[in-house]
Formats: sequence, structure tokens, C-alpha cells
Amino acid sequence: MHESAPQNPRHPDHLDHLDRVDRSGDPSPHASVEGRQQTPDVSRRLILKSAGAASAGAGLGLGAAAAAASPAAAAVPRRQGATMIGVPFERRGTVRVGIVGLGNRGSAMTELFLAVPGVRVVALCDTVRAKAEKVAAKVRSAGQPAPALYTKGEDDFRQLCGRGDVDFVYVATPWEWHFPMAEAALTAGKHVGVECPAAMELDQLWRLVDLSERTRRHCIQLENCCYGRNEMRVLRMAHAGKFGELLHGAGAYIHDLRELMFSPTYYEGPWRRLWHTRLRGDVYPTHGFAPVANYMDVNRGDRAVRITTFGSPAAGLAAYRAQHMPPGDASWKETYVGSDMSVSLVQTARGRVIRLEHAVSNPHPYSRVNALGGTKGAFEDYPPRIYLEPEMSGDEWGDFGTYAEWDHWLWKEHANPPGGHGGMDYIMIFRLMQCMRQGLVPDFDVYDAATWSAPVPLSHASIRAKGAPQEIPDFTRGLWRAGRPGVDSAKP
Repeated sequence: MHESAPQNPRHPDHLDHLDRVDRSGDPSPHASVEGRQQTPDVSRRLILKSAGAASAGAGLGLGAAAAAASPAAAAVPRRQGATMIGVPFERRGTVRVGIVGLGNRGSAMTELFLAVPGVRVVALCDTVRAKAEKVAAKVRSAGQPAPALYTKGEDDFRQLCGRGDVDFVYVATPWEWHFPMAEAALTAGKHVGVECPAAMELDQLWRLVDLSERTRRHCIQLENCCYGRNEMRVLRMAHAGKFGELLHGAGAYIHDLRELMFSPTYYEGPWRRLWHTRLRGDVYPTHGFAPVANYMDVNRGDRAVRITTFGSPAAGLAAYRAQHMPPGDASWKETYVGSDMSVSLVQTARGRVIRLEHAVSNPHPYSRVNALGGTKGAFEDYPPRIYLEPEMSGDEWGDFGTYAEWDHWLWKEHANPPGGHGGMDYIMIFRLMQCMRQGLVPDFDVYDAATWSAPVPLSHASIRAKGAPQEIPDFTRGLWRAGRPGVDSAKP
């Protein structure tokens, strides 16, 4: 995101993490042959030259995507290593970080790594040398030694992952690159944190689970919304029983991105927009899914078992193009199939329901919805409001601000954190680095990363199957039944 962007997490111009991409299929099977021929391939080199990457690479055909997302694909493969549930980091005085992808997101997050005590940024990787040099100057200005730079091509991240002085690899690149980069980091024996989503295909998610278990290294989905002040307050209240028995929740990513997706300068290349020519479903589910999954202890006593998704027509991007893009622009060769609004229903093993929405192609104020309901009351965000019995009655919502006593200890210790999205970026990085330095179990793990990202391929498959439910794999292989700590962590 632009470094000058507002710091309000609810500001409609404040992109959450849009320095990334992925592969997953051709346009709609109902599109004309001509339409499919008009959808351009995105070169891998174009994608890597964005936030550290910028292409959509070789796509997974829609037929293959649907097969990979079928209920049969939810069968649990045999475990290849011991579980990573409850496995602590190795204790270390200083965490040495390598950062891959130095576009809008990676550059901003580097500043937060530098702001956390006991963290050194030792290596940087981006195919655009000027970006690497600009971020390296930030590292030197923070009083740290000059970091090593890896800028010799789209595969130079592998050299960074192989360094002996890197403990943690942070990946902030287009979505396509999340899986191969996380794979390279784990294989090299490094813990890795990946921006959203962790991967775009079910087989890739399973491979990350298996790699994490085999290498004994954590693969963390860096979902900053889990650390939002409101989300953490609701989490603590939910776990204390303030909402009674939890029944349903909702989360979303509703953000008008039309101008940025057509901007010739915001991204290096059209990779973000081109995913609307490939996938129909929810390509960015974790902002809404992860906080509600935390409320309901998904993978910690409950499990997401199936998802069904319906999608609206894809009209918004074509309408914006017709109004704003000149004849002859490359975008006129694109055929958009991504639903302007996708609505998913996830059911859990305990019968709860989670509603997910994704909409980035139409005018709408920013919202993540962030709602929770139970037998004693409800919470809804944007704007935040609460209704609890017995203290409330009638039809008026209560003031959520009066429940500050329920703030998480991280927000009590860091009342005015630096960085974007209202400070939750810093809270996330601070907590992760704290866990690494003190040898603690991370707040979430590779099983959460896989679960939260699974709606990407599954929502697409469900829409193609006219809303047919898709089974969500049990990435924990049966270990979800046991309660265990998560983001609602005890203060160390």
C-alpha cells in the first residue's frame, strides 16, 4: 500500500495486503472461446516485479481446480510427520529475518519488524533492485547493519532462504508466489510467515501442512485482522461466555478496489485484476474467516467441515473499464468472471454457521462485517455495536466502547501501536517475534493457515457446481477436537 495511506483500518482506500497473486484456472467454462482467447497469460516475471513478484504463471485449469476441490479431495492423506500443534519455537535472543517482496506491503512491514525489540532484518529480496535498495536504506537508518540483497531474478529468493543466518522468512509477494516461497523456506529449515492467502490450491495447502510437520518448522498465515482491537476484545468476551453458546458469525472483505486494480502505477502489472479473469469465488477469505474461526475455536474444539458458495454476475470491472479506460488499453482483452459478490456459508462440526462475503468490484464503504451471535447476545462491526442480555433490552444496540475492560493484554500494553491498519499490523509482528524470542507456541499454525485459505479453491468449485457444498479437509487429521490456546493467549 502507499506509505502515505491513512492508518485507519476502516478507511476504504487502505489496502490490507494486496502485494500478492496466484494461479487457479481459466475463465468461466460458459465464456465464449473468443473470450478465453482474449484473456492474456500473465508472465511469471511480470508478477514477481511487483511487491517482490507479479505474474499469474501457469494456471490450473478449471476442470482440474474443480476436481481438486471436490468432496473426494477432502479425504485426509496419511500423516508424514508428527503434528505441529503445541510445538514451541526455539528460544533465541535475536530473531534474524529475511523479507521477500518489497512492494507496498513488504516495505511497510519492514518498518514494523525494525520497530520490534530483538529483531534484525538481515536479508531482502525483490526482482526490482531499486525497491531493495530503498528498503535497505530503512534498515540502515534504524541502526542495523546493511542487509544482504537478492535481486538477480525471480528465483533469487531461494538463495535468501538458504542463508544460515536467517531464522524467519517473511513473504509479501503476489499470491502465486506464496506457496513456492513458503515451500522453499520450510525446505531450507526456516520458519515462514506468509501474507494472505497461504496458497490458492488444496494440494498446495496439504503440501505446506506436510512440509511443516516434516521439517519441524512453523508456517504461519500472517492474518493481521486476528489482532485487530475489536476482534481481540470480542474474542475474549466470547471465550468468557458473554455471548452464551455461540451459534453463528460472519466476516467479509468488502473493499472498492476498482481504481487501484486499473491503476498503471499502484501494481507493477495487472496481476491483481487478472485473478478476476480466472476465479469466480472468494479469493481473499481470511480477513473475514480467521477472526470468526478464532471466536468459535475452529481447530481447537470445533472444525469447519463444508462450504457452499453462490456468486453474483461479474459486471463491476467491465463497467469501470468502459467508463475509465481508453480504447486500445490492454484491459480490453480481459474477460472478467470473478463474482462481484460471493456469499459463502461454512458449517462447523458443532453445527455453527459462518457467513463469508467478498466484494471488491463495486462502490461500497469498506467493511469486514465481523459479526458474532449466541444465545445471550450479538456483536456487529462497521460500526461496532453490541447487544447483550441481561444488561440490554428492547431494540437499541449498546455501546461497544464501554467494554474496554475486555481488551486483550496486547492492546493494554500497546495502546497506541505504530504502523498501519490501526496498529494491528504491529501487534501481529510484535506477538510473533515475542513467541520466537521466548520459545513459545505460536498463536496459530499451519493448520489454521490451510483452513483459512481453503475457501479460495472451494468457493470457486462450489459456484461452478451451482452452489453444491464442498468438503473442507481436516488438516489437523483429527486433532481439532482438543481445546488449546490460540490468539486468546496468556500474557507470558
